[in-house]
Amino acid sequence: MTYRAPISEIEFLLAHVLDFKQLSRTAPYSEVTIDTARAVLSEIGRLAEQVLYPLNRTGDLHPATIENGVVRTSPGFREAYRALAQGGWVGINADPEYGGMGLSLTLLAGLADMAAGANMALALNPMLTQGQIEALQNHASDEIKALYLPKLVSGVWTGTMDLTEPQAGSDLGALRTAAQENGDGTWRISGQKIFITWGDHDVAENICHMVLARVPDAPVGTRGISLFLVPKYLPDANGNPGRANTLQAVSLEHKVGIHGSPTALMEFDGATGWMIGEANSGMTAMFTMMNNARLSVGMQAVGTADAARQKATAYARDRKQGETPVSDGCGGIIDHADVRRMLLTMKTRVFAARALCLDTAISLDMAKATGDQAWAERGAFLTPLAKAFGTDSACEVADLGMQVHGGMGYIEETGAAQYLRDLRITRIYEGTNGIQAMDLVSRKLADGGAAARALLAEVADTISRLEQVDPDLALAMNCELEAMNRTTDWMTDQSDLNDRFAGAVEYLRAFALTLGGHYLARAALADPDNGDRMALLSFFVRHEMSQIAGLCSAAGSGAAMLYSLDTDGLLT
Repeated sequence: MTYRAPISEIEFLLAHVLDFKQLSRTAPYSEVTIDTARAVLSEIGRLAEQVLYPLNRTGDLHPATIENGVVRTSPGFREAYRALAQGGWVGINADPEYGGMGLSLTLLAGLADMAAGANMALALNPMLTQGQIEALQNHASDEIKALYLPKLVSGVWTGTMDLTEPQAGSDLGALRTAAQENGDGTWRISGQKIFITWGDHDVAENICHMVLARVPDAPVGTRGISLFLVPKYLPDANGNPGRANTLQAVSLEHKVGIHGSPTALMEFDGATGWMIGEANSGMTAMFTMMNNARLSVGMQAVGTADAARQKATAYARDRKQGETPVSDGCGGIIDHADVRRMLLTMKTRVFAARALCLDTAISLDMAKATGDQAWAERGAFLTPLAKAFGTDSACEVADLGMQVHGGMGYIEETGAAQYLRDLRITRIYEGTNGIQAMDLVSRKLADGGAAARALLAEVADTISRLEQVDPDLALAMNCELEAMNRTTDWMTDQSDLNDRFAGAVEYLRAFALTLGGHYLARAALADPDNGDRMALLSFFVRHEMSQIAGLCSAAGSGAAMLYSLDTDGLLT
């Protein structure tokens, strides 16, 4: 079985479900039409299928290695990365002033989808670079931009994000990496960073680390964090890699998955760096990079889940076990009801999560193009949903993919297990999904629920249109929407933040499922002659959206019951 890039599905979503054409009515994206999208997606899809996918299993079986401080990547990864960079895809949405294509974040999301579906471990490399480009464009000095951005945009240099330390994971306020001023505009950076994705490698000529550190006398917590650009090789007078900086990859992690992605423990020993933005405001600049990465992680997870779905569906078609109840079926296990249930769950969940991620990207593009605060708030609200629901769904889809394979799914040679192993990290990095949910019910509802209710109003409008076609389905959707509205009211009225946190994960899942039904309904309404679209909507409403009422009940139950069993009770 080979990977098939979902070009037509992404194009259908953009053209008929998410109103992508509104971007082309803005000045910055006047040339980003659906025809442009089709051409771009076709080229990316070709690269994914022909260049990246053939190396997916290779990266899993032959991980990156480190010997005497030198990191060697998986066979073929260097050449595949260069093909991606030479195509201009690293800089797909970067400013043309620095060599970028100047296309939309939405098309970058399409790239993330297909690149990861073909080879997630390799796709992580440009993802981090793209996030760094975004941060530098928004926060770096003109001198830094002029020197670093053309190199990063072209893919000749790559970027990393260096946040985590042994004692500072989700609590970045606890980090200890220190920065001392040199007096010449540079800083000496000292400390350790762990879990650095593509922290060292041999696929590009330089690696630029974005490092969080503390300057002397900085305030405690996150208010005292600054951001520094620290290259592996210091640029010479001509802007080319010069002498080695005083940093190194001490070791590579032995991970459950994404073996082809070198995850490094980085040591900075008085390394030379340049401050990005103002002192003690590093979190602002880093969050520019992290928000970009959170959407990309959601989109990458969706793409990888789709690859798992494709593999499972092909296996189910060809694998024959027992008599099936379908007289005109193909005879494979795909004709058994339970297998059909799993495959439909996988297909509808991938569709819903992909639509959610693309909707987020379009919102952020529209905010950038128009300066409209409503678009910015919409995109901000959708971002934790895209990251958490995208990655949760992807892991669940990959798990179902293994189940469809039966015993063969537990055998590595089939490749089904790799998708689950690779995907599991996506629920953890770039902010765990629990943190995404807490962000949703705190910061993202801080507007009194305005952004949430605006989205729910869009769902209500879709349901009213569906009522003209299928009143029963519309009624079922409306019942779940009412539960969602009541729970949103509870969340916004609840002053105890911990009570909101206690039900945050369930609230996020319920909201995402509500939007998933909305996207599937819009797809069915846009393509009325295609019975498959209505069949997928019917399944999603009955099997997935039916969970919303229960999730809402849990979301509004408060924190007391979580603490009714004390620590000793948990330990025994």
